[in-house]
Amino acid sequence: MAEKTVRVVIDQVGAAAFEASAVGSGGKLVLDGPAEVGGEGRGMRPMELLLSAVAGCASMDVVHILRKQREPLEKLHIEIEGDRKDATPAPFVRIRLVFVANAGVDAHKLERAVTLAVTKYCSVGATLAPGVDVTWSTRVEVG
Repeated sequence: MAEKTVRVVIDQVGAAAFEASAVGSGGKLVLDGPAEVGGEGRGMRPMELLLSAVAGCASMDVVHILRKQREPLEKLHIEIEGDRKDATPAPFVRIRLVFVANAGVDAHKLERAVTLAVTKYCSVGATLAPGVDVTWSTRVEVG
């Protein structure tokens, strides 16, 4: 199978802030460092962005799977937490995701969709495996 190259360019836009631009899609976002290195709160820190990437990747797959199953998904909310080593560098050792779907979505189908998304389809999660323990749970809102 041929490799597919993804390209992003990053330009400094502040003391510790950078704008990342995806060459293929044109998407943009701002990253910023902590105050102790000159950060101004202009954007996410890189490790927050990594958590967002894992959750976003899996979430897109969950939505796709549930739509194919004709589930009445109107809103998907994801809570993400990551535990980092107390060292330098400080990589994640554990990431926990909680997927919350609106009432009316079948709880078993949500669980199955999340399991498939996290373990089989999410490229970001696969990139972190096996070094980072990624766990998840699901729930459907009541009424």
